[in-house]
Amino acid sequence: MFLLVAVLISIALVVFVVAPLLAPEAANEAVVPIDVTPLADLKRRRLVVYENIQDLEFEYKAGKIASQDYQSLRENYLAEAAELMLASQEAERPVGPLDAFIEREVAARRAQRKPQPAEEYVCSKCGFENPLPVKFCGNCGAKIKEQ
Repeated sequence: MFLLVAVLISIALVVFVVAPLLAPEAANEAVVPIDVTPLADLKRRRLVVYENIQDLEFEYKAGKIASQDYQSLRENYLAEAAELMLASQEAERPVGPLDAFIEREVAARRAQRKPQPAEEYVCSKCGFENPLPVKFCGNCGAKIKEQ
């Protein structure tokens, strides 16, 4: 009985290990996440370069890298970071007339928005000047009157 259970477990284990190797190629392809865009890729690469610069600084201060090597590597990393920043700015620019129209509309709507004067956020109960915008006083908790 024990031998039969051991053989069944062994067969199940072999099937579990070998099944992905025998699957068709289409099933093995990696699925690209939906949010991978050229702009997101540039940002990810830029963050990697920033991290490399920090690691380089740490290694230099720890005395593991010679001064000349440090300067050379730092200049290369900074140049790469600058290139990635320029590429990000280029990717963010509006491309067509529709993008330019949308940017103009957003700018016009932002210009139309008028912030409420600070007097409306002074508590009538205690006189505390609250940050913008609030519904209740940060000092005493009284409701700020809406005008």
